[in-house]
Amino acid sequence: MAEKFEVFGAKLTLYRDAPAWDGLATYAVGQFSCPSAEAGAALLNHVAGMSHTEGAQALVGPMDGDTWHSYRLVIESDGRAPFLMEPVGKPHDSAAFTGAGFTPISAYFSASVPAADVGTGPQPTTDGLHIAAWDGSEPEALFTQVHALSCAAFSKNPFYKPIALADFLPMYMPFVPMMKPELVLFCRDDAGALVGFLFGIPNYAEGPKPASAILKTYASLKKGAGHALSTRFYTAARELGFTTIIHALMHEDNLSALRSSMNGAQVFRRYALMGRRLD
Repeated sequence: MAEKFEVFGAKLTLYRDAPAWDGLATYAVGQFSCPSAEAGAALLNHVAGMSHTEGAQALVGPMDGDTWHSYRLVIESDGRAPFLMEPVGKPHDSAAFTGAGFTPISAYFSASVPAADVGTGPQPTTDGLHIAAWDGSEPEALFTQVHALSCAAFSKNPFYKPIALADFLPMYMPFVPMMKPELVLFCRDDAGALVGFLFGIPNYAEGPKPASAILKTYASLKKGAGHALSTRFYTAARELGFTTIIHALMHEDNLSALRSSMNGAQVFRRYALMGRRLD
């Protein structure tokens, strides 16, 4: 159940069926905005007290209900413009959450690297793995496969919560006209089973002819599939004329973050999911 609140011009939506934090009964605060840090903190404190009275043990945010939707707070930036599908930082958000007793509980970053600098070295072993780009047809069938594999690959991630296909498809179908099939990749095993996918998209936030390609999401169920998919993505991006790769919204503890660093990518934005225990 979602409920909207507004105090002194600050606004948020409270989601009572949020994914649990450390096994605690957790609510999420999302769609947050505030005219000042003081107004934002006042609203967050008000909602925290009400949530505690209802039996909630923790609040997390900003999170629009779950991690399939918009979440994370911008906590550090070099000032460059947001890329396509990136959470946008607002001036007082960080101070409002901190002022209301929230602390970072999960950390993320985005980084960029010249396309010429990645995926050109020794190629990963792909024995038993077969990578192919999307053929551009039947986008609903494409994202139906992506939904099934995402649910399997991400099920053990912190803050994971299942999502129904009927809720998943409307999140991605609006982006279909922007997609380049060459940047949407599937990995199958010898038996034809889907064991990995990579969703990349041009950074149309730069305009109709972007120089950057975004490695937005990839997931795999088999060792080596992720590395093989990302290498193929870099090659495809160069062939399409992109000069910069954006590694988008990576968790600091994931293997993908280590690979980003090893490839020489430079961090330009950091984010945090914030949490507050309601003792």
